[in-house]
Amino acid sequence: MRLVGDNVEVGIYPTRKALGIAQEMELDLVEISPKADPPVCKIIDYKKFLYEQKKRDKALKAKTTKVVVKEIRFGPQTDDHDFEFKKRHAEKFLKEGAKLKAFVFFKGRSIVYKDQGEILLLRLAQELEELGKVEQMPKLEGKRMTMFITPKTVKK
Repeated sequence: MRLVGDNVEVGIYPTRKALGIAQEMELDLVEISPKADPPVCKIIDYKKFLYEQKKRDKALKAKTTKVVVKEIRFGPQTDDHDFEFKKRHAEKFLKEGAKLKAFVFFKGRSIVYKDQGEILLLRLAQELEELGKVEQMPKLEGKRMTMFITPKTVKK
């Protein structure tokens, strides 16, 4: 096997000799690349290696951003005052960096007003144009017409 590592002369050694060198240094012999010809092994402190790997994974996980989705619900005949009130909430959500899911919920026979629901969502998208961009145009799914808006700038 090919032996690599700190304080080790790089070269090809028989398995017993490589194990002997590792025991002499009070470290572990770890196979790095088993499919290579000859297989590559490294002499390291395996517990320290695992600890550093966990530490690296934790640091990477901390750097990832979690996507928050906030919802705003409208009716097909939402009044102007209610629309403005909900629009202010939507602005706040987008400024915080959250994704916005705006939907119009149709109850009973109000499904006949689906064009009004679409107009309402498009109006919301137009008024929030400087804060966010439309990820998904209004789409009717069952009794809900849904639209997604993502923030343009994420504030931390």
